Amino acid sequence: MEENVNNDGANKELDDGIESDSEAYKEHNDSNGEEDLNAQLEQAMSEIAELKESVQRAQADLINYRRRVEEEKVELQQRANTSIILNLLTVLDDHSRSLQYIPDNMTDVESWVSGLELVYKNLEKILGGFGLSKIESNDKAFNPLEHDALLHQPTSEIEEGKIISVIREGYRLHDRILRPAQVVVSKSEEERNQNSIEGANENPSEEENI
Repeated sequence: MEENVNNDGANKELDDGIESDSEAYKEHNDSNGEEDLNAQLEQAMSEIAELKESVQRAQADLINYRRRVEEEKVELQQRANTSIILNLLTVLDDHSRSLQYIPDNMTDVESWVSGLELVYKNLEKILGGFGLSKIESNDKAFNPLEHDALLHQPTSEIEEGKIISVIREGYRLHDRILRPAQVVVSKSEEERNQNSIEGANENPSEEENI
């Protein structure tokens, strides 16, 4: 009887030990499984972030590429128009000169002038559609970026460095100087007198040398 009691106690202790080991093993496996899931989740989130960053870079590159292509297209179009407009400018110059010099012996001069003015305005309108605009020069201060000074005229009536007259009009094509204006620029009378005095001093007369 006593032996059976001892066996029952031993069996119970064995069962308790097995159950305890089983629970510990289960907890260990659950813990490892949770860690594995967390690691996989972190890896997946990292891959998603990298993929999202790659997509954003690709989108930015595509936007920049489209902008560059559009800018190059506009620039190419402007360059193509340059040679055409340069040739047409000679026509514009001829019409401008025709309006300045009207023959005295012509009949119905008024109609002739009106016709020329109409042609001139239409041509200006066409060229303006290509982005051409005239450089305003009369009574403006001389600007070497926009003007080409062919003559300097001494005067006391106009401020020095001002444009007195335009020999040939200058033009812009969009924001670029296509052709500078050829102009006459005012020069002070004092500077001319000073230059004359200096020239006389450098070249004395023969009588003075004697």
